[in-house]
Amino acid sequence: MIDLRSDTVTQPSPAMREAMARAPVGDDVYGEDPTVNRLQEMAASLLGKAGALFVPSGTMANQLSIRVLTQPGQEVIVESKSHIVRYEQGAAGALSGVQLHWVVGDRGIMTPEQVEAAIRPRDPHTIPTALICVENTHNSGGGSIYPLGTIERIHAIAARHGIPMHLDGARLFNAVVATGVSAADYARPFDTVSVCLSKGLGAPAGSLIITNEAALLDKLRRFRRMYGGAMRQAGILAAAGIYALEHNIARLKDDHDNAKRLARLLQKIPAVTLNPEHVETNIVMFDVISHRLPPAEIVAALKREGVLINAVGGTTFRAVTHLDVSPQDIDRAGEIFARVLGS
Repeated sequence: MIDLRSDTVTQPSPAMREAMARAPVGDDVYGEDPTVNRLQEMAASLLGKAGALFVPSGTMANQLSIRVLTQPGQEVIVESKSHIVRYEQGAAGALSGVQLHWVVGDRGIMTPEQVEAAIRPRDPHTIPTALICVENTHNSGGGSIYPLGTIERIHAIAARHGIPMHLDGARLFNAVVATGVSAADYARPFDTVSVCLSKGLGAPAGSLIITNEAALLDKLRRFRRMYGGAMRQAGILAAAGIYALEHNIARLKDDHDNAKRLARLLQKIPAVTLNPEHVETNIVMFDVISHRLPPAEIVAALKREGVLINAVGGTTFRAVTHLDVSPQDIDRAGEIFARVLGS
């Protein structure tokens, strides 16, 4: 089975499993797990910030960041199809008591002008804008990359209004590899950054929150415990994260190349519509138009032939390449897509 549903389906390699088995551990709630501590130090150094916190998931990383940067009754500016809006179960309202101000971006990218227009005036009748969130790369935008210049212009606006910024960098290293811009340069404008280890980097679980402020790190640690995310001998998982950071960043280019390869094969199918220039990283978004099968049945037919993908609404489908998918798998998937969608 060629699994293109998500890069979350990656399996830890034998070498990663060996690193996990050998990891020295301690009680991380006491700050005594040496492997967790090493992972946090590595992540902070990579992103050019002072400290990091290991947490179980990307959703927790985003929600903890929102919690420490806002107060109940405030508002967060976020792109309308971002992960925080679509895939985190309304957690911002439920856990932090804030509302989300949706900005409709182009493939998930908000312009500085849109962000500035969304900032509420300082007025006793309006809800205060507390935070601006950016997602890079943007999942629902098809793995789209925020230009660094756009981020810097948004940051200048945020600084002028005294508003902090959070980066949902679940797939930040995909942007790093695709552009050559360093993780530290991408992270610099943000008060908090979340990075996922269990997507393209191939770890079985875990994310990191990175920040420059010791006071924020203390709050993050407190709320991590409140939200049930404090772990004990977590070094077994952290060792996978260390291995991922040491071995699996540069190879993300292979995933990008495979995504472009898949896009070229899909483009040959008459029923498929996609723009290959929009395939910037490891996510391929495409539409199937005027096919005899509805989307759910297309997914089922592909599964019967040996390919797993997701339908994401309307006529749109998403395929995601990752370290467990080879160029040969892509070629075979292309044949299956042609057979199913061409019939």
